[in-house]
Amino acid sequence: MFRRGLAALLGAGLISSAGWAQTATPAVPAPIPPGPRIAITAVTQPLPTQPQYILVDQRLIRDGLRERSGGRIEVTLASHAERNLGGAEIVRLVRAGQAEIGAGTLSTLSGDVPILDGVDLSGLAPDIALARRIADAMTPVANRDLERFGTRILAMYPFPAQVVFCRAPFTSLADLRGRRVRTFGNSLVDFFNAVGAQPTSIGFPEVYSALERGVVDCAITGTGSGVAARWPEVSTHISDLPVAWAVAAYIVNVAWWNRQDPAVRALLEQTFREVADAQWALGAAATRDGIDCAIGNREGCRIHTLATRPMTEVKATDADRTETRRIFEQVVLPGWVRRCGARCGEIYNQTVAPLTGVRFGG
Repeated sequence: MFRRGLAALLGAGLISSAGWAQTATPAVPAPIPPGPRIAITAVTQPLPTQPQYILVDQRLIRDGLRERSGGRIEVTLASHAERNLGGAEIVRLVRAGQAEIGAGTLSTLSGDVPILDGVDLSGLAPDIALARRIADAMTPVANRDLERFGTRILAMYPFPAQVVFCRAPFTSLADLRGRRVRTFGNSLVDFFNAVGAQPTSIGFPEVYSALERGVVDCAITGTGSGVAARWPEVSTHISDLPVAWAVAAYIVNVAWWNRQDPAVRALLEQTFREVADAQWALGAAATRDGIDCAIGNREGCRIHTLATRPMTEVKATDADRTETRRIFEQVVLPGWVRRCGARCGEIYNQTVAPLTGVRFGG
């Protein structure tokens, strides 16, 4: 999945891209006391080839916890694909104790816990810094609901910006009117209905052929995810306007957590703070990297694979950004509150509105 340089970066113990650096030996809390081996099953990213899995989960969760616990903590790490999971089962998997730790995108997990969808509504966060502030603010709120399922969030993190790939030229959101656009999640459906497009639900593995055959005109995914799936072979234009961030969360089984020694919990908490920092920084770096790889900018393409058929980058206009905010305020936010309930609107106004400047109900 990755191109030249990845092995060298990993081997050097320093991963850097677009200003992101994660050292191999982060600060360590007080050593955990001697005791029996602690076996942890963790099921995290959708695919084992994703940079979130290789560059962060394997290094900090699997290898890092083993090293920092003196071998006492042993993490068996797997991806959703390796466990034949679709992702929506993660809350139930962790609740049942089939995995101590799991991770999944909030829009996918919101079928069980509707409040989660409110962290990453389409058009909510125009930049990744705001997306993180919202995620941090909503974590304790989300945990109140998740704890009814015997789980809680250890950390939230993003994937690269979710953007539009199209098989024909466009210059603005307005140009998407009438086009069939592959979407996922209710808020993206609301957003592209408001644009005047025709939202279409297609599973990610089928999008390549749908674009190739013209079943859809455009499709939404992360910048790097689309490149990894070879979408530049079947599309020509890529937008740099984030319509969402595919924010995800690592969750833990509360009963298991509470049985652990306080020093073990402290080590896990610090590790997942570092995991969160690494994932947010990677999300920012991978966003631009995915675009550079898609448009054939070899110098900027360091994480993903350089497209053999370069695309054209469509830069967002001020009008696009204004329209995105209008659609969020007038369409997406009210639509989510209708689905989630009045309590969700109250939570949004208390927790998120002070960060975005947009209140539900005016």
